[in-house]
Amino acid sequence: MGSKYPHVFAPIRIRGVDFKNRIELAPPSLNLCSPDHLVTDEFVALNRSIAQGGAAILSVGNVMVDISECENEELQLDMSDDKAILPMSKFALMCEGYGAHASLEINHGGKDSQFSRTGKPAYAPSSYYSSWELMSAKQMGREPQKTIEMTREHIHQTVEKYAQATLRAKKAGMRMAMIHCGHANLISQFSSPLYNFRTDEYGGSLENRARFTIEILDRVRELCGEDFVIEARISADEIKPGGMGYEETLKYIALIKDKIDILHVSAGIHGEFEYMKYWWQNYMMPREFNVHFAASIKKEFPDLLINTVGSIMNLERAEYILSNGWADFVSMCRPLLADPEMPRKYAEGRESEHRPCLRCQYCAPPEHRCIHCAVNPFLGRETEFPLGRVQKAPEKKKVAVIGGGPGGITAAAILCQRGHDVTLYEKSDRLGGALNYAALPDFKQDMADYLKYLQNQAVTCGAKVLLNTEATPELLEQEKYDGLIIAIGADPLVPELPGIHKPHVHWAPEADAGEVPCGQKVVIVGAGAVGLEAAIDLKRAGKDVTVIELLNSYASLDKSASGGAAEFRTLIKELELDVRLGHKLSEITDDAVRCVNTQTGEEVSIPADTVLLAMGVKARWKEADALRRACPETNAFLIGDCLYVGKNVAAATSGALSAAGYM
Repeated sequence: MGSKYPHVFAPIRIRGVDFKNRIELAPPSLNLCSPDHLVTDEFVALNRSIAQGGAAILSVGNVMVDISECENEELQLDMSDDKAILPMSKFALMCEGYGAHASLEINHGGKDSQFSRTGKPAYAPSSYYSSWELMSAKQMGREPQKTIEMTREHIHQTVEKYAQATLRAKKAGMRMAMIHCGHANLISQFSSPLYNFRTDEYGGSLENRARFTIEILDRVRELCGEDFVIEARISADEIKPGGMGYEETLKYIALIKDKIDILHVSAGIHGEFEYMKYWWQNYMMPREFNVHFAASIKKEFPDLLINTVGSIMNLERAEYILSNGWADFVSMCRPLLADPEMPRKYAEGRESEHRPCLRCQYCAPPEHRCIHCAVNPFLGRETEFPLGRVQKAPEKKKVAVIGGGPGGITAAAILCQRGHDVTLYEKSDRLGGALNYAALPDFKQDMADYLKYLQNQAVTCGAKVLLNTEATPELLEQEKYDGLIIAIGADPLVPELPGIHKPHVHWAPEADAGEVPCGQKVVIVGAGAVGLEAAIDLKRAGKDVTVIELLNSYASLDKSASGGAAEFRTLIKELELDVRLGHKLSEITDDAVRCVNTQTGEEVSIPADTVLLAMGVKARWKEADALRRACPETNAFLIGDCLYVGKNVAAATSGALSAAGYM
């Protein structure tokens, strides 16, 4: 018997190529290649989890046609030489074994190729200072380099590079590829008036600006043949003023539609930081952000196969999109990284086991770290944990997990999977820890979904769960546990200042949750995400809210908002929220907050009948250390905020790895 998702799992054949369903892994940058930019076993292992999970197409992002002139990521794939074919065949063969298709997002960064990696200025349709280069030069303390306008000869050579790179993919065993014609990479730099100032046959009119695209698509078809599926990724709207808007994009599509098989519809541009979020949405933005573009294009071009992408969070929504005829394929990146088995779980009726993505942007690591995920602890570690699974422990042990937050619940579930006897202690009357507060704002549906998932995991994983139970050293020693996972979190940071312990002073999330009384005149101390979330909710509830922040900038917000800082700033402006940067708390009285303007030295008094603290948290080291000797010391592990204060969702990773790797 089939599933409840007939449109998602409907097969389709394109040019004789069979696609078992309509789900594509939208192309991530994995940064798991070898130093010479070739496929590795780690690269294949990560993708194997997704192939086994049931997606029909596995795309790999930002694959360079010539790494020597357009490198812009660490350890990204290069298809400029035949030496790429053999290792690439491992990826193609693995996908084929699961009835899926490997695909590469064939690309050239153009203006955003990085001087620090290539040692040369970036090539582009025209010469100018790119935003990315200006930022990079400033960070590195060097003079910025203008892009080099490509000559006709260089253009022709680059057309051939795209085609040869795609042909190498076919030689490696692939039956399709994605040509990246969007996000202000090189092809769309040619097609966009925002970056193309040429006056020759490659500039000016749309037909001229599209010439580069057409030459590439024609040459790819010529080399790869009629039995090869070409997917083209575009930005339906570049959003930025002066760029290619939706109406011109429709004309662009009309020029290329007969040269492609699937049109992959995204939006926004790369390298212009304010506009990158339109192809990489954060948790503050609406879900299914770009679906309306795909639906509109499908209506204009009903015979063209359309792929939609952008914060499509689960297969239920994918089914809805497909059943309405808004698209023919649905692409997901982060949701499949968070839960590679999502298609299989939905097909088998196990939707409650789906691990949701947070759109927290934790999967975009800093340099020198491979891809990882806040909720999927095994992403990027598939060689250690094949298919993202743990092995049964050689010996069953009696293990206690202290704390029912994300780290503790994840650890308990993994320990049960390994076959241990697990007891989970939670001091309060509910599971989820700090996520119960983090999920409160109405714009944090992603977090609310994850909290629900964790609570379900705790109930179904097989652990004995004890609520309203404090795990003391005496209790743990009495139970004679073989091992401990200590996940007791952190406490709010409360500075020792006059009036700080008055009865109308509370932790901001507690007031936001309605757990403590909140008057009409509220002062919130701290303009990070926690403080501003409470401020936004209270302001919307009609309270008179003032936020004070020690720093002279929104640096705390930028650090804590997981990519959503710009949306916070927009809400601050829309709500006319009174945020006073550069104000240091000095005293709390019965009816006011006293602070000092750090720039002028002026003492300021702000009326307040409620004061809410959001100044950060501190690890509960003392309490955690007291528990460590309640079992053999080598079997006690601190995880999450009680070890190092950070993003609370990342505690799931440390919890799972402690449970899976060492016990």
